[in-house]
Amino acid sequence: MSRGFSSQLRFAVAVSSLFLGLGIASAHAADKVVMMPVDLALATPDAQSALNGSVAFYFGDTGHPQVTQSFGEIVSNKRTNAFAKSDEVTCQRVALSRFIGLQERANQLGGNAVVNIRSYFRSNEVKSDTHYECHIGFLMSGVMLKGEVSQAS
Repeated sequence: MSRGFSSQLRFAVAVSSLFLGLGIASAHAADKVVMMPVDLALATPDAQSALNGSVAFYFGDTGHPQVTQSFGEIVSNKRTNAFAKSDEVTCQRVALSRFIGLQERANQLGGNAVVNIRSYFRSNEVKSDTHYECHIGFLMSGVMLKGEVSQAS
């Protein structure tokens, strides 16, 4: 075995071990679960420019106008890069992505509201009038929302 090949092999093994170790560490690290305020996520400048007001969002048991037609329940799931970002920033970013997804789907179905919105991470429902559940990992953050698309008067 040549000296150059042996050095390259040792380097490759060292780099592979490092990445394997990081992968095992992040795979075993439990997600941090935080409840984040809906109103702060909807008040960001990005939310103000991305959400056009065509769809109203009603979380939990929040009162809403009478539903005149239901288009069924939808689930919106998204993850985003969390690396080197604060919990607040990464959760707001992924939540906004979900609000945009709910708005787009409601518009496609002919709805003007999404009611009874609740967190739905890994099929576990968490209902709150004021907060959504955000799961934060080492590299990714995720928010999953479930709600009923409707036409409300």
